[in-house]
Amino acid sequence: MANTKAGYVTILGKPNAGKSTLMNALLGQKISITTPKPQTTRKRILGILSDENYQIVFLDTPGILEPAYLLQEKMVDEIDLSVHDADIIILMIDIESDPQGETTMKDELVAKLMERNKKPKILILNKADLSTQEHMKSVIKKFEESKNFTGIIPVSASIGYNINSVLNAIIENLPESPKFYPDDIVSDESERFFVSEIIREKLFELYMEEVPYSCEVLIVDFKEREDKKDFIQAEIVVEKESQKGIIIGKQGTAIKNLGQISRKSIEEFLQHDVYLDLRVKVRSKWRSDEKMLKSFGYIRDKE
Repeated sequence: MANTKAGYVTILGKPNAGKSTLMNALLGQKISITTPKPQTTRKRILGILSDENYQIVFLDTPGILEPAYLLQEKMVDEIDLSVHDADIIILMIDIESDPQGETTMKDELVAKLMERNKKPKILILNKADLSTQEHMKSVIKKFEESKNFTGIIPVSASIGYNINSVLNAIIENLPESPKFYPDDIVSDESERFFVSEIIREKLFELYMEEVPYSCEVLIVDFKEREDKKDFIQAEIVVEKESQKGIIIGKQGTAIKNLGQISRKSIEEFLQHDVYLDLRVKVRSKWRSDEKMLKSFGYIRDKE
């Protein structure tokens, strides 16, 4: 029997480059939440693709940015940890918002992260369907001349264009190794985690401006019941009373709508009916509170 290949593949990029959409496309199923708004991903999310001869462990990371508060500092720490663990690094550039890739490549934090790991690097030019062939050729030629990447691949993650080329490039560069996980595992996260992420995704979709960025979702209770719908109670944590009012809405209409839309997506994910109870709590300046961030899982205990 041929030796298996296995390795960790970290997906890097600026906010809204399409990292989560790419990982979902490569896995063939939705693991990471996706919205049109930047900074939707806050924690690194692990997705596992297994085949008879290989196993790819993807690490979807938060967007690379200069942190403005403690939560964002911890998001950068997650990126740094993911780079350290990587056997292959994928750098994504949104060719629509960064046509020459210069904004991404000149970012000091991007350069620092890319320099930190000497393993193979693949450059993904996302949203190629929104560019011309001539422009794509010139950008690819420029990056080929830099000799920083083992492969440069134009894709459109949202429509699945050229995803197989990315997969083949990853497999080609995977090290020989035994598999890390059983073949039937697609992530190491719990159902509670995915349910909280679904609710957080709907917050980004339904609410405007700063409100979703100030929200955290905690699953307080998750009961599987044989003869009834599963019971899920979730707390939406916000920083201000005014944000609580926005989440709830006039006569509770906004939170009712959020609950209905979230419940439908949760039921699709879990493949059975649920009763979803949403509550809103105010925790002042939680994004800059070390104790709260630790309780929310953003700060890891040092090993």
